[in-house]
Amino acid sequence: MQKDSLLPTTRELAAGPEREPLDPEAAISVRDLVKRYGESAAVDGLDLDIHRGEIFALLGPNGAGKTTTVEICEGFRGRDGGDVRVLGTDPAQATRRWKAQLGIVLQSGAGDSQLTCRELLRAEASYYPDPRDPDEVLELVGLTEKAGARGRSLSGGQRRRLDVALGIVGRPTLLFLDEPTTGFDPEARRQFWSLIRSLRDLGTTMLLTTHYLDEAEALADRVGVIARGRLVEVAVPSRLGDRETAPAVVTWTEGGVRRTEATATPTAFVRELSTRFPGEVPDLAVARPTLEDVYLRMIGEPA
Repeated sequence: MQKDSLLPTTRELAAGPEREPLDPEAAISVRDLVKRYGESAAVDGLDLDIHRGEIFALLGPNGAGKTTTVEICEGFRGRDGGDVRVLGTDPAQATRRWKAQLGIVLQSGAGDSQLTCRELLRAEASYYPDPRDPDEVLELVGLTEKAGARGRSLSGGQRRRLDVALGIVGRPTLLFLDEPTTGFDPEARRQFWSLIRSLRDLGTTMLLTTHYLDEAEALADRVGVIARGRLVEVAVPSRLGDRETAPAVVTWTEGGVRRTEATATPTAFVRELSTRFPGEVPDLAVARPTLEDVYLRMIGEPA
C-alpha cells in the first residue's frame, strides 16, 4: 500500500517542529544554540535575532548562559550545536577581516597600563584597516583632557571610557559591552549612557549585558531574558512580560491609613477615588509592574 505523503516521516518526527531559518539581515542570528560542559547544558537550544543598528540588552542571572552565548557570538568559545551568524559569518570560521568589524568592551580593560590614553589608542588603531583617529575617539568618549595621562592614573569612570575608546577605535559595526558600568556612581553611569546613545546615532549595533535593570530600560531598544540556557522572552522594555497590560497598583492615604488597590482600569478608578476627597487625593500613586518585577518573575525568583 502506498504511504500517505501527508504523514510525517520518522526522521521528521524525531527532528521536531521546523525552526525559523537564520535571518540574513540581522547583525546576530542564532538558532538552536547548544553548549555543554560535561552533563550540564549552559546553553540549551537558544534562538536569538539582533537587528542592525539597535541596542540589545541580554539579561539573566549568573549561570543562565548569558556570558557563554556572548562569547560564542564573539568567536571566543566553540559550540556543541546550532547555527550562528554574526555579521553574516559563522564565528567558528571567522577571518581576521571579520574580527576587525567587532568591538569588545570586557569587564576589565587597560586601566593599569603605563601607556598614556593616546598611546594606547594609537597602538590599538594599528591593528585595523580603517581606524578612527585616536584624538577623535578621545573627544567622543570625553577624554580629550586626559590624552597624555597614563591609564593607571584615571578614575574608575574614566578607565571605563578608555575601555570603550579602545573598543570603538577600529570603527566596529558591532560592539559588545559586558557589564560596562559596574562600580560607577550614578552621575558617571548617566554620562556613560549618553556616550552609548551617541554611538548608536553613529550606526553602531550593540549587545549589552548588564545586571542593572534601569540601565537596560534606559538604553535598550529591546531586551532578552535568558534563564537556564534558554531565551524566555524578547520585547521592548515597556512590553516585556505584558507590563503595559498588567493591572496597575493604585495607592493613597485615607482616614490615616495607607490603602492599595490593583485595577485594570486605573484612570476610571482614580476618577472615582477623586470624588471622595474635596481636593487632591492624599499621597496618590499609580504604578504598573517594574522591569525588575517582570524580570524576577521570568527567572523564577520572588519579587
